[in-house]
Amino acid sequence: MGRQGGQASVELVAALPFVLLVGLVAWQLVLAGHALTLCANAARVAARAEAVGRDPRAAARSALPGGLERGLEVERRAGGGVRVSVRAPLLLAAAGIAPRLSASASLGRQR
Repeated sequence: MGRQGGQASVELVAALPFVLLVGLVAWQLVLAGHALTLCANAARVAARAEAVGRDPRAAARSALPGGLERGLEVERRAGGGVRVSVRAPLLLAAAGIAPRLSASASLGRQR
């Protein structure tokens, strides 16, 4: 019996890094999904601001939390739409390998 208890401890120690890695990847995916939702909201806010003659970049910046403002890019589209992109808040961002998330919004043709 004593030998099997020691084997279970070794298996736990061997599996723990894998479990932590899976948890870390899952958390990063949750953060990326949340950032994409915030980016889509910022694009809608920027499109509304552009439609009424305001600065879309300032509007998009006001709709984002401080951590996402640093990598903000706002691009005006030809048809009146706006494309907003931000750097994903991943641990890889600290290493300079942050992917960009983007969303577009437009109010469409006004009658």
